[in-house]
Amino acid sequence: MRYLPLNDAERQQMMQVIGVDTIDGLFTDVPKNALNADIDLPDHKGEFEVERILGKMAAKNRSAGEGGFFVGGGAYKHHIPATVDHIIQRSEFLTSYTPYQPEIAQGTLQYLFEFQTQVAALTGMDVANASMYDGSTGCAEAALMARRVTKRKRVVISGGLHPHYASVTRTNSELIGDEVVLGPMDPHASEDLTDLIDDKTSCVIVQTPDVFGNVRDLTPIAEAAHEKGVLLIAVVTEIMSLGAIKSPGSMGADIVVGEGQSIGNGLNFGGPYVGLFATKQKYVRAMPGRLCGETVDADGKRGFVLTLSTREQHIRRDKATSNICTNSGLCCLAFTVHMTLLGEAGLRKLAMLNHETACKTATALSSLDGVELVNNGFFNEFTVKLSKPAKQVVDALAEKNILGGIPASRLLPDDRDADNLLIIAATECVSDEDIAAYKAALEEVL
Repeated sequence: MRYLPLNDAERQQMMQVIGVDTIDGLFTDVPKNALNADIDLPDHKGEFEVERILGKMAAKNRSAGEGGFFVGGGAYKHHIPATVDHIIQRSEFLTSYTPYQPEIAQGTLQYLFEFQTQVAALTGMDVANASMYDGSTGCAEAALMARRVTKRKRVVISGGLHPHYASVTRTNSELIGDEVVLGPMDPHASEDLTDLIDDKTSCVIVQTPDVFGNVRDLTPIAEAAHEKGVLLIAVVTEIMSLGAIKSPGSMGADIVVGEGQSIGNGLNFGGPYVGLFATKQKYVRAMPGRLCGETVDADGKRGFVLTLSTREQHIRRDKATSNICTNSGLCCLAFTVHMTLLGEAGLRKLAMLNHETACKTATALSSLDGVELVNNGFFNEFTVKLSKPAKQVVDALAEKNILGGIPASRLLPDDRDADNLLIIAATECVSDEDIAAYKAALEEVL
């Protein structure tokens, strides 16, 4: 075929270099039962039949809009105006791929520039990149960036960091030989990480609000880190919270990473999402990803350019700061449109509505016997300690058409102290009727 550039001789030469005799030799590490496995599917169906079959399969899923929904844990149900979907489909913004000829894709570059500006303002940092894959990979990239800046090889992670973020960060850091130290799980956010920081540490990673919902003051840990030349990486999985609480930058963070799904992007069964990454101006050359800038053309008209490209597709691989191969363009476009529609006043009002709804929910549920509120302060997510294992309770609530939250044991399966902890999120999409139904069902289950 004319689209396949290699001939048989070239393939044979590559296999000789690799050390295999046949193409099948490339797959010797894959279990045999996983190769050419029998798949229980009919040989073929018509388009209409396939649509009907897939529709029945999809109907087995329980949508977030069907009954009470109190699930968070890094992905949150927020109302997204119909205007967002309309604007992101306009041809000047929606393009087929990333701007490899940036001067042509002015619409794409403009919204990326606006996106960077919004993220920098939200996080309280000097500069933000043109997005990452998601929050967890952004967190891992931040640890690698801290390594480049400090020339140190030890990463300290708070026990309050979302376990999925911690796992991705550990995988990336340990594969290049760095030591990763994970603090103990602490639902009350009373951990002291200062004893774990030494002169070999590159960064300390702390999440706020943390995985249990605790809003944390990063100032003390920032001061302790900076005394030893360590960078503070702040993680924000619920970006909506920055409409109500102090920005990480104002508390001394050197790098801020997070998940932008809450603004402009639906749950979508887990993706695609959009990673946020911001830092101080002095570290901009070490930042992964790409940076769009504003300029003027030969006629003096305003225009946008790709200012900084640090990935391996643009520069020599050994000089690249990241292997992130693209930005989540459509997702950050939706973020930018929604953020623009809200404005600062709208974001603050929406954030306070989230907090008030969560307070109502926490007050209602903690009034029940067998429910103890763990947090002293939270935004729109909090943790309760139940008199029964949380997994059993969640399963029983699901039978009553209420998705009651995330059992902490699901995130921390090896920690028995997490068995009775339930992490609950309540956004602006939760109504008073939802709260009342949750309270009644939980009382019955307990």
